[in-house]
Amino acid sequence: MSEKQLTVLLPVLNEEAAIEKLIHEIFKKMAGELDLTVIAVDDGSDDQTLSILQKLAGDYGGLKIIAHPHRCGKSAALRTAALATKTIWIGTLDGDGQDDPADLLTMTRELDLSTVGEIGLVGGVRRARTDGSSRKFASRFANGLRRSLLKDDCPDTACGLKILPTRLFLSFPFFDALHRYLPAFTRHFGFETRYVTVENRPRDGGVSKYTNFGRAIAGLFDLSGVVWLMRRTKTPGRAFVADQIVAKR
Repeated sequence: MSEKQLTVLLPVLNEEAAIEKLIHEIFKKMAGELDLTVIAVDDGSDDQTLSILQKLAGDYGGLKIIAHPHRCGKSAALRTAALATKTIWIGTLDGDGQDDPADLLTMTRELDLSTVGEIGLVGGVRRARTDGSSRKFASRFANGLRRSLLKDDCPDTACGLKILPTRLFLSFPFFDALHRYLPAFTRHFGFETRYVTVENRPRDGGVSKYTNFGRAIAGLFDLSGVVWLMRRTKTPGRAFVADQIVAKR
């Protein structure tokens, strides 16, 4: 087993304007440094996203494509990809081109990809967000409320760039907005978290899948549910989980 294996989980929905450029960029910037697999999950796109991905799979042996028959949400797409993963560690990357794959590669240097230790998640923190001022304000408010209730230490949970152990991710209770609470559950399961400053780029095309109002309403319900889940989810701590997922040398 390579000591530098990583599977990148790439959830996509109607990203025909960005996806080809992003796939080329991922393999150009990352494949030379890692034994890399990319699992792209098309979450029910109704444009040419899936066709473009299927064509690109013929060019890149490390690109695997899974298609949902209808939209299931980002967390479901990540879970679908994680269930198909064979590496110890996974990295997450948004499909709209706003995340730079080079930053994900930089984040891997915080870890030993051949094993699992005290660190259970490395997350990106966007240096200068390209979203509008209303989106930034809503995000700051949501981050502050979440951190006060869940006691996590993540300054930018909405950043799409994260790295964590595959089986740790699959151990978390699954619900529709899980991807926004990965740092909180990582700490709840007894692992440490670490954060790296990353870039945030303008979209190459397409539109955001969320509105500020819709995100706020759903977020309040999700947050109350996560508080309940954490109170009801007892874990034996990092040592027990790590014993199941650590690489055997």
